[in-house]
Amino acid sequence: MATIAGTVRTTDAKLLRFALRLDAMGTGANGAVYVVVAAIFGEMFGLPAVFLYPIGAFLVAFAAAVFFLASRPTVSRAAVGVVMAVNIAWVAASAELLIAGWFPLTGLGTALVIAQAVVVAGFTGLQFAGLRKAA
Repeated sequence: MATIAGTVRTTDAKLLRFALRLDAMGTGANGAVYVVVAAIFGEMFGLPAVFLYPIGAFLVAFAAAVFFLASRPTVSRAAVGVVMAVNIAWVAASAELLIAGWFPLTGLGTALVIAQAVVVAGFTGLQFAGLRKAA
């Protein structure tokens, strides 16, 4: 059996670990770029730097937590559920940002928000597939 008390054994979690590591790398890189070049991105994308700094810091911290989760001998299904919930919230917030018009996004900014939402949804889909495969 693949599950033991709400965890996934190392041998059963290759796809799940790959999905988590991919998420961590993409999220961490994105967050680091936000923190380092928030002012430049603000102008390019129509997003205020004051918004990008805390988002970038959150993304870096979240990425570290996801990478840590992927490195554990057993992977907690509940923790993966939290990662997936945060990812789904990111996609929903991206849609809300576009629909509500919170910021005067440039065309490039709109494309960035959509692209990030699609990528994060992809991470979530891979994580879900990894959980199902390890079940």
